[in-house]
Amino acid sequence: MAEEFNTEGMLDIYLFENQQLLEQLQEMVLEQKDADSFDEDSINEIFRTMHTIKGSSGIMMFDNITAIAHKLEDVFYYLRESHPDNVPHVKLVEHVLEVEDFISGELDKISSGDTADGDPKNIIKELDAFLDLIKNGAGEGAEPPAENVHEEPKQFYIAPVATDASRFYKVYVTFSPDTGMANIRAYKIVYAMKEIAEDLLYYPEDIISDESSAEVIMKEGFKILLQAQCTEEDIKKIIGIGYDIQRVDIYECKANEFLQGFSDPDPQTIDLESSVEAIEAKADQGKEKEGEPEKKKPAKPQIAPGDFVIKSKEPGKQKKLAKDRPKNEKAAFISVNVNKMDQLMDLIGELVISESVVLQNPDLKVPGLNLTNFTKAAQQMAKISTDLQNVIMSMRMVPLTTLFQKMNRIVFDVSRKLGKDIEFEMVGEHTEVDKNISENISDPLMHMVRNAVDHGIETNEERAESGKKEKGKVTLSARTEAGKVWISVTDNGKGLERQKIIAKARKQGLLDDDKPDSAYSDKEVFQFITLPGFSTNEQVTEYSGRGVGMDVVVQNIQAIGGSLEIESVAGLGTTMSLKIPLTLAIIDGIVLETGTSSFVVETGVIKEFVNVKEDMMIHEPNGEEYIMIRGECYPVLRLGEWYGLKEYRKSVEDGTMLIFEVEGKTICLFVDRLIGKQEIVVKPIPSYVKKVKGLSGCTQLGDGSIALILDPVGFIE
Repeated sequence: MAEEFNTEGMLDIYLFENQQLLEQLQEMVLEQKDADSFDEDSINEIFRTMHTIKGSSGIMMFDNITAIAHKLEDVFYYLRESHPDNVPHVKLVEHVLEVEDFISGELDKISSGDTADGDPKNIIKELDAFLDLIKNGAGEGAEPPAENVHEEPKQFYIAPVATDASRFYKVYVTFSPDTGMANIRAYKIVYAMKEIAEDLLYYPEDIISDESSAEVIMKEGFKILLQAQCTEEDIKKIIGIGYDIQRVDIYECKANEFLQGFSDPDPQTIDLESSVEAIEAKADQGKEKEGEPEKKKPAKPQIAPGDFVIKSKEPGKQKKLAKDRPKNEKAAFISVNVNKMDQLMDLIGELVISESVVLQNPDLKVPGLNLTNFTKAAQQMAKISTDLQNVIMSMRMVPLTTLFQKMNRIVFDVSRKLGKDIEFEMVGEHTEVDKNISENISDPLMHMVRNAVDHGIETNEERAESGKKEKGKVTLSARTEAGKVWISVTDNGKGLERQKIIAKARKQGLLDDDKPDSAYSDKEVFQFITLPGFSTNEQVTEYSGRGVGMDVVVQNIQAIGGSLEIESVAGLGTTMSLKIPLTLAIIDGIVLETGTSSFVVETGVIKEFVNVKEDMMIHEPNGEEYIMIRGECYPVLRLGEWYGLKEYRKSVEDGTMLIFEVEGKTICLFVDRLIGKQEIVVKPIPSYVKKVKGLSGCTQLGDGSIALILDPVGFIE
């Protein structure tokens, strides 16, 4: 019985594979949610996906997942076979996504070590009603397809009895080079084939109990002998090509060829109604036979174990032997626990710090030392260290596609519940960010998208009254710039009402009584909506109005060194942009000093270094300073004065100007001296230190001292 197999090693691949299938399913369904119906390829793809999930869940004995997957499979089986033309498409999309949600929730429970105890009865009941609806609405005389009957997972019954209608096949399955645990995937094929099999043999035989059979399958393919009353097309549909299966070759043969089997003239048949002990006993008998003296047999071709014996085919068909098939070079892929990657990233960070300690050791500054060989070795070590960083950082980078598709789903669900006709657009969804960044921005994006749909986009009636002819639209876009990633949520709704926000802010005591409303810029006013408990929505809904959503956005973004910007035009729409670091790991930086303190600036934001003269400076009566460089006037900020440091240089001729160009604005930062370029391991500022404007983190230098990492945006705001 299936439960008697050891499934411990299969659980990880089961979860990984089915989560991938569900992500692909959701993406496919959302892409066609606005179409009139699913195209034929999509119907087949959804059917195969549910069939695969049903089979693998049956093997793992997750009966609730098996049942609901089988019921949705029933629906698409009918759509595939009968082609009804009265299917309510949006309702079907909702049903598919509801099933996807249920299965995803159960997989999450399993991943957390909990029991998959969800009850799918209500969803199955709804699917039954939907299936009855489209069946009863089919045209008169339409012949219903054969029932897609589900059988409980059991060992495969193979009856070695042929009838006149029986046909015999030799099937060769080639898996993709990057397929993992090929033996489990082969077992799924056998499990699916049992629905049509009268007799079934396969090689390797011990695909469940022997993990090494996966390597044999990848090298030689998975070979099946099938006796059934079906066509080649029926077999191909059951096995399917896609996901992990690269190719399926099917050869019809005579009964005597079928009985001749693989290289073993007496292959071990498996009666799957017998017990596992009986199967193992039969396997032991086969091993004993291997030790017996070989009997004389008629001369036959010398073939390698597992090869098929293939006779000449009909005219026009090529003779093929399995062993003649060119073997694809196997790509080496392996699943790695993210925690281990985090540990590796931390170790590489410590390696970078240790490298700085070695290269900046005071002992190396002794006069007269010949450091030629040391310098060469140090350069080689630095190169290897840099390559290590690049490799591990590239491993941690993931595209935003999955996250963006999740937002697509939210727009679909919320807009349906609110009765709004909203279009969703994705731009730059293939932008890659660090995995930790991707996980941290999921909740903020969800709140922003929900706000855009609920707060921003008007109802269909309100848009018509205001003369807006275009559909409501939410655009989610991503781009990278100077080591940062910008993710924006834009809607073409009613925009933010400045006066309404100011009135609410004044009521809550957030404004200075002596400062007129006109003194506040739009940017300052719009930032009020990010404060805890602040909401202009008069009615609390399922999605907004409690004043906590945007507060969560800001907190989560600030936790990873990011910021939120809001732009809005009344009547036209709103854009909310997240600016977050591309990675939280290691950056190239310039180390500088002012007074007795050390700072670091990321190289990507520095436009140039300039040594200036006093006559280039412009001093305003209010204390502000500017500098003229090549006919352009830029504001100047003295780092020593900004942070109230001691013993910093007063004269600009004694220090250096750093010109920053950020977000289209330019500012000059005056510092005492530059120390040099260095790879910096970014560490967060401890939570017990109050957030300081212009600082984004800290790092440890080679001499063991701590340097603060500057964020030029904080100086511009």
